[in-house]
Amino acid sequence: MLRRNFLRGALAAAASPLVVRSSALGAGRPAPSNRVAVACVGVNNMGGQHLRTLLGTPDAQVVAVCDVDAQVRGAALQAAARAYGSDAFCAGYNDFREILARPAVDALVIAVPDHWHAIISLQALRAGKDVYCEKPMTLTIAQGWTMIETVRRLGRVFQTGTQRRSWSQVRHVCELVRNGRIGRVLRASAGVGLNNRECGPTWEPEPVPPGFDYDLWLGPAPAEPYHHLRCHYAFRFILDYSGGQITNNGAHWTDVVQWAFGKDGTGPLEIEGRAEWPTSGLFTTATDFECTYTYADGAQLTLSPRGGAPRFEGAEGWVSADNKADPPSILSSAIRPDEVRLYDTRGETHMQNFLRCIRTREEPAAPVEVGHRSASVCHLGNIAMMLGRKVKWDPAAERFVNDPEADRLLFRAMRSPWHL
Repeated sequence: MLRRNFLRGALAAAASPLVVRSSALGAGRPAPSNRVAVACVGVNNMGGQHLRTLLGTPDAQVVAVCDVDAQVRGAALQAAARAYGSDAFCAGYNDFREILARPAVDALVIAVPDHWHAIISLQALRAGKDVYCEKPMTLTIAQGWTMIETVRRLGRVFQTGTQRRSWSQVRHVCELVRNGRIGRVLRASAGVGLNNRECGPTWEPEPVPPGFDYDLWLGPAPAEPYHHLRCHYAFRFILDYSGGQITNNGAHWTDVVQWAFGKDGTGPLEIEGRAEWPTSGLFTTATDFECTYTYADGAQLTLSPRGGAPRFEGAEGWVSADNKADPPSILSSAIRPDEVRLYDTRGETHMQNFLRCIRTREEPAAPVEVGHRSASVCHLGNIAMMLGRKVKWDPAAERFVNDPEADRLLFRAMRSPWHL
């Protein structure tokens, strides 16, 4: 079974010590111009959306784009040339490390496969750059520990790409839950979507396309033969690079639930998961699943492929993050000045919030600790499903309770020469 092979390898590799580099290259500050100089690393799919947003943002200047796919990189450079009326303002790179050597780059916007998030973010932070990193913030829980320590030690601005933190509607729903409008919170549920079922047992390796740096795309992940469904969007369905929909769409929903539950600095105590796993083929994430998390106050969260935005059920009604409620009057309830009020971006988009915080050095809407805890909920669900049993979690120590087998899954080995 593919899950068993992955699990066996992960447990064995995790027995090796985690190598953490602790170099710090200075605090740095934004360039003294009217625009924040931004480099976009990963400019396909969500990265392409970020690029288009930044090209239309007056207080940002995209000075570099980076992608291991020459075709994608070329299209991004053309988009920048059209936006700026010249191809002289934005340079293209295959390797993100070349960008880090440029002192005039203030910030990186990172939208690459999950297995690269921590490495690129950490190298950027140590090079004195502020970072916007797409969700999930990390591939493992242990990577989050290093991310938090590095951001705080260096005083950098770090924004996690959980954009719903900047949606006024979602903030209001979370405030309603936090302020007791549905009574005592009993449970929340959310649907994250099904993992891909394509690319079955008959898949064959393919030639690497010209202009695609496949070895650099793999980076810290195990060396495997190329197939087009291993890369771009479908990487999400292979455990070497991601965690499936539970770390994809699920990362948004766990973030909203953590916010509404008031658990940004902690997490659940128990996690129970069931899953159906592929037995052959390219994709290795669960084909169907359900995870239930129990928090210290007894509130529960259930994630499965079915459903939609988080729905919060309480003793006196329910409300959902897509602006529905029963009774409907819950939604029109105003939050009083003396009640819990959550971070308000006041009309800014998530990216605008990041850019402003680069200038002001304030905390952004989705800082590193929030990104770590929200991603941890996703990772905990996958670990419970991989082990096929209930696990108990100590959110203060960030270790499983008397469970060395589960603790080993907090880490992943990396292919040489890559490390944190």
